[in-house]
Formats: sequence, C-alpha cells, structure tokens
Amino acid sequence: MNPAGPSVVAIGGGHGLAASLGAIRRYAREVTAVVSVADDGGSSGRLRELLGIPAPGDLRRCLGALLPSPSPLGRALEHRFVGGGELDGHAFGNLLIAALAATSGDFVAGVREACRLLGTVGSVLPATTAPVVLKADVAGSQLEGQVRIMATPGVTHISLVPPDAEAPAEVLAAIAAADQIVLGPGSLYTSVLAACAPPAIGAAIAASRASCVYVCNLREQVPETAGYDVAAHVAAVHAHGVAPEWVIADAAAIAVGEVRRGPRLWTGPLASSSGFVHDHELLAAALAASI
Repeated sequence: MNPAGPSVVAIGGGHGLAASLGAIRRYAREVTAVVSVADDGGSSGRLRELLGIPAPGDLRRCLGALLPSPSPLGRALEHRFVGGGELDGHAFGNLLIAALAATSGDFVAGVREACRLLGTVGSVLPATTAPVVLKADVAGSQLEGQVRIMATPGVTHISLVPPDAEAPAEVLAAIAAADQIVLGPGSLYTSVLAACAPPAIGAAIAASRASCVYVCNLREQVPETAGYDVAAHVAAVHAHGVAPEWVIADAAAIAVGEVRRGPRLWTGPLASSSGFVHDHELLAAALAASI
C-alpha cells in the first residue's frame, strides 16, 4: 500500500473484483472491497441455502486478493474438498467465513473477523447484511436467481429481493470517505450492478465526491453481455443510476463504440500476457491516472 495514495472503494464481485484489488493495492493508501453476495450456485449456494447466510464465495476471492503475502492459510482458502460426502465441492474459505459468521454473531462481523485473522491489507465487506435474491428484467418478463440470469441473454435491468436490502454501515461510511470508487471489471449485471443494487449503496455513490471509475471487461461475456461494446456497458451502468466520471477499457480487446453521457475515456493496453485477465500493473497505472 502507498501511504500517500488515495482511499479507494472497489465494488463488484468474483474474479473481476479480485483483479481490481490486485491493482488498487499498488497505489492506494487504503482499500475497501464491497462484494456482491447474491450468488446462488456451487458451494456458496449450498451454504446459503443450508445456513441462511449471504453467499461467501466472492468474499473469499477478495480476501485472497488482499493477503499481505502468500501463505499456507491463504492457499487453503481456495482449496476445494473432493471425493464425495457432505464437504464435496466446498471451498475451505467459504466454510471459514460461515464458521466465523456463526461464532461472531452476524455475517458482517464474521467477514470482518476473517480480514483480521488473515491480516488483509484492506477491508472486505458484503454489499448486504442478509441474503438476497437477484432479479432481472428480460424481454418483458422477470427472472430470479444469479445462475439463471447469467445464462440468459437480453437482460435490461437487475434488482434485489427484498428491494430494501440493507447495506452494512461500514460500506456507506467507506464510500462517503473515498477519494475513488472503482466499479468492475466483472459480470456486468450479476456482479458489478448486483453490488450496486442495494438502494443505500446507489444513493451513497450518487452523493459521493469521489472520482467514480468503471473498468470494462476485456471481452463480451456470453450470453450475459453478448454483443456489448464499451458504450453498451456504460449505457447499462447509467440505466441503473450510476454515472461514472471515467471509463477504462482496452480498445484492442473490446470495441469501444460511441460512449455517450460524458465520462472521460481512458483506453490502452490492460490485458495480461494470457489475454484473458487484466494485468495488475497496467490496470494500477490506468486507475491511478483516473483520480
């Protein structure tokens, strides 16, 4: 972390938010990850249904992205049990979060304790204090469930059930104090906008004086954002009440299109050598230039 750097809040979920955190920790003074917990598939979905807790999987990935250095415990977070039985398919990190939530008294306290136990260089917080269901408008009808929505083209809007889902007070305080708010990269509707969907988070972003930056994906995500260029991503974000001041994209990886509504556009190389994920150093330089 950079003692002279900005205070940054990163919002989203899954592998995309973890990539942003890997970049942000290179230039920021402090970082808070606000993570979607609407996942209803895999180990997260099973724990959510069994224990009645928000989905822990994306939180686990963000904890790993903010570890101070590699360690056996850090590597164990991603360990998945195999061989059948009740533990089959579960990630150890998901079970750790669930256990800490149970022994700490509530889910947010459990995640906070996971940060303390692992010694993360920033804070990781769920976007909501209780389990939520993701709902989407698709071709005049409504669809519920993150897994189903990810597999469906033509999504135009997402929201949460319940619609008044509460965000942790620490999330709202971090947004209010931030110098920069980073959205994405990641699944547009089912991660990034899902994390912005709690009404209080949307209102806090709108009221913030921080520089708001949207980091676009390197490619379309079929079928969720099939055919989307950067302009389509920006239009979708605006349709959900979020108005970024900056948009960062790798124009060699995804078509830009005609970006409307006035954000400043930064384009340049962002992909790692594999071409599939954002390079932390390149993304850090772009984000640091967008404050």
